[in-house]
Amino acid sequence: MTTTTPVSGRSHRAVPRPSARAGKAGGQHRAGPIAHVVLGLAALASLFPLYWTLVAASTDSHAVVSSPPPMLPGGNLFKNLAYVWDNAGGRGMGVALLNSTLVAAAVTVSTVTFSVLAGFAFAKLRFRGKKVMLGLVLSTLAVPAQLSVVPLFILTKNLGLGNHLGALILPVLVTAFGVFFMRQFLSQALPTELLEAARVDGANSLRVIWHVVFPVARPAMAVLGMLTFVQSWNDFLWPIIVMNGSTNPTVQVALAGLGTGWSTDWSVITAGALMGTLPLLLVFALFGRHIVGGITQGAVKG
Repeated sequence: MTTTTPVSGRSHRAVPRPSARAGKAGGQHRAGPIAHVVLGLAALASLFPLYWTLVAASTDSHAVVSSPPPMLPGGNLFKNLAYVWDNAGGRGMGVALLNSTLVAAAVTVSTVTFSVLAGFAFAKLRFRGKKVMLGLVLSTLAVPAQLSVVPLFILTKNLGLGNHLGALILPVLVTAFGVFFMRQFLSQALPTELLEAARVDGANSLRVIWHVVFPVARPAMAVLGMLTFVQSWNDFLWPIIVMNGSTNPTVQVALAGLGTGWSTDWSVITAGALMGTLPLLLVFALFGRHIVGGITQGAVKG
């Protein structure tokens, strides 16, 4: 629909009025019914494994392996959870949860901090051998993690860290993926002019990093921190090797000894898996909005 407005005997060129369906500038389009149906089906498919874990954890071992399997929760959930809490890892699930929390938190903080510093150096600083060093860092991504198990095990034994939580933290204080991720983000999100302005104002390197680099890198830090925490929490291969026989296992090591005996008790195993998953769901519930908000803030430019 067009309108013309006469001014001084003349009329302006026809200007189309914006449609009522068109959103505001920078706004979002409304999803249609098909999008809601697809998203609903995707959400149900994603939640079904968690629901089945709840069903299996609330039944007994015979019901889990029956055909057809039960689709409704049973009445043994709290009984199985109590057994897991008292017997997982020898000292109970509480110790394992505390150990996993300490390890995952330490690894996340160190990885995010060092990745930001190294990523900033590779993205914005000039020094000799920068491309060669970056290439060496990226080349480690092509090395399978299984190849480093034997030398890391020997190193931790020589350092006296066998069956110690420090052996789970020291090898992953920083990762090549984290350095590359932060380098790519800061290369585009951190303007060189902003650094030069901070230098002109008399800011030293520490103030530039604290007041300029860290605030700009906050969205990427949130994403990298979540990915690192989940990966450290779910890590099984290295903990089961270096913490074998330890009385301070992580969650994954403690779950490895559940349900063993003359016959495998799958209901107890799934109850332990459910208990080990709840902290991750709690972390997503508490910090998911901040992570999504940080990503949105970093993606929208004025």
